[in-house]
Amino acid sequence: MGLVLVIVLPLAALGLVLNACEADFDDCSQKPNGSVDCSNQDLEGLKFNDSDLETLNLVGADFSQANLENVDFDEKSLKEANFSGANLKGSRLDEAGLRSANFVGANLEGADLSDSYLLSANFSGANLEGANLKRTSLKHSVLDGANFSEANLSRADLSGQQLDLANFSGAKIHDADLSEMSLERADFTGAKLDRTNLARTNLSRTRLSGANLDDTDLSGADLSGADLSGADLSGADLAGADLAGADLAGADLSGADLSGANLGGANLAGAELVGATANANEYTRWPYGFDPVAAGVIFE
Repeated sequence: MGLVLVIVLPLAALGLVLNACEADFDDCSQKPNGSVDCSNQDLEGLKFNDSDLETLNLVGADFSQANLENVDFDEKSLKEANFSGANLKGSRLDEAGLRSANFVGANLEGADLSDSYLLSANFSGANLEGANLKRTSLKHSVLDGANFSEANLSRADLSGQQLDLANFSGAKIHDADLSEMSLERADFTGAKLDRTNLARTNLSRTRLSGANLDDTDLSGADLSGADLSGADLSGADLAGADLAGADLAGADLSGADLSGANLGGANLAGAELVGATANANEYTRWPYGFDPVAAGVIFE
């Protein structure tokens, strides 16, 4: 196998494991810390919870550039593991311990990372298209250049992150915390953001056409120049939001709170505002010549 026996008992145990899984582990080796080095190896379909592998030490393991498609890491401890450039398409990492793990440039398309521990994990340039990230906290992770299109981020916490230009098109982001983020010019086309907290987030020039934002908290958010055409904003909290120059053509704003919002220069052609509310004591700026009362806005 090419294994160097330095620490007798752990290595002997690892040798048994490798012998039992020779087809998959033939060229893997052991690192000085007792973990494994499977960089550049093809481990497609391997299940790390099988009896032969369940005791394997994967803390700090090296899987860089490896083929890990459909590999099962469910509930494994992978702290500080290196997955940079690896193919993890369809892999299972749910409930895994991934603190400080390195996923730079990795392909995680369709991977399941739900309920995993991702503190300080690095996803720079990673492809997370269609990945399941439900109930994860990414607020302290590195996410620069990551692709979240079609991903499931329901109940995830990304608060405070700076993800300008990020791709969230078609993503499912129900009940998530995206407050106080910077998402300038990000793409949320067709995304489902209902009941999500986007309070005080920078969404300037963001693409939100056709997005579902009903009952979403957008209070104090910067939506200036954003494309919200055809978006569902029914029941949304837009109090104090900046919508200057935003495209709201065909958007549903019924029941939305527009108290103190800035809609100067916004396009409201075909928008539904029946039942939208505005506080009579807070100045709401409307597009020039627009009659909010005739449009069905209720001043309270």
